[in-house]
Amino acid sequence: MPPETPGIARVIAIANQKGGVGKSTTAVSLGASLADLGYRVLVVDLDPQGNASTGLGIRHEAREITVYDVIVSEASVNDAIVKTPVPRLSALPSTIDLAGAEIELVSQFSRETRLKKALATVREGVYDFILVDCPPSLGLLTINALTAAEELIVPIQCEYYALEGLGQLLRNVSLVQQNINQGLRLSGIVMTMFDPRTKLSEQVVEEVRRYFGELVYDVIIPRTVRLSEAPGFGQPITVYDPRSKGAASYRELGREVALRPPPTEPMPTFDDLPTVVVPAIDASPAPAEPLQEEELDEVPMVHDLPQPEPVPQPEPVPIPPPAALDEEDVWEDADASTEPPRVAPPSSPTPPGHLPERRVVVIDEDAEPATPTKPSRADPETEPAEGHAVADIGATLEDDEGTHKRRWRLFRKGGE
Repeated sequence: MPPETPGIARVIAIANQKGGVGKSTTAVSLGASLADLGYRVLVVDLDPQGNASTGLGIRHEAREITVYDVIVSEASVNDAIVKTPVPRLSALPSTIDLAGAEIELVSQFSRETRLKKALATVREGVYDFILVDCPPSLGLLTINALTAAEELIVPIQCEYYALEGLGQLLRNVSLVQQNINQGLRLSGIVMTMFDPRTKLSEQVVEEVRRYFGELVYDVIIPRTVRLSEAPGFGQPITVYDPRSKGAASYRELGREVALRPPPTEPMPTFDDLPTVVVPAIDASPAPAEPLQEEELDEVPMVHDLPQPEPVPQPEPVPIPPPAALDEEDVWEDADASTEPPRVAPPSSPTPPGHLPERRVVVIDEDAEPATPTKPSRADPETEPAEGHAVADIGATLEDDEGTHKRRWRLFRKGGE
């Protein structure tokens, strides 16, 4: 049970230099779970992205004085604290201005202790827990959080990449513990985004538990849709969906954090960090086992197998050759009708191996005008000269006895 009067607050930094492992979600949901248990909680959003502030429903209009002003300008922390809709839960919001704090603090004296000095005024007699949401980096902001905190909680995503940067984080924690904050302790490791459908998640949890032992919390945070939807509504998971698996998991985590006392011993040195080796999948087919002699006798031979019956082929259908055109079947005048040329009835077939007989039909000629006629539509660009006429359509080359030049077209039998 929480005390009636707050004593000295437990300052817990939630850090991991890898992004997307659930630091902001853990800070918001753990703070709401502790507040539901009756503790007075302050969530410090030390991430320039301001995700924890958004997840607690703090609008940008209400972030007049932020953690940037507290660290850089040394503004009063009491003026920057904002109440949240959750009872007994307050927040120190953040904006994108905090991204420039690392540059501005480079030349400042004791730049790594700015947050610790700011939280000293509210640490005793005001809150029971102060949770610091760190940015996904190992820069000056994270160093400020590790310097101000007494405890460290590391969220680890249940995937392979989450283990790769864990060694660098623990080495930096050891350096801070040895040189700046000797009272810093590793309180525990919380496994987040657990997917029971994958074998990899189980392997990561098993390897982390085998390596860190009791430092790993018993509860495992699952990957659920409700946890992803809650920040969009500006509510912790315990308020957005109190009956969901995510809310039950974070309430259990809140009980573990409240009941587990801070470690008294410094963080041990971890030399060989855990690794998860996923066995490669052999896609090559397994070699076939040779057949024994008694099995070879049972294999049927090819000539013993039933042969398929031949499929009868249909007889070829003779195709009649194209018919020849007579003179009267050729159109008389190109302008007289737009109907296609008439095809004469079929006549005697052409003997095989012989080409159809060519026939020359005169469609235009230069001759003395006998009776003026119109030029054929077969050559519309040609205009008859003055004083000349076009020969009768249908006249053949043999019908001409003169020496005039003619334009002609070849017609084959078959209507071409």
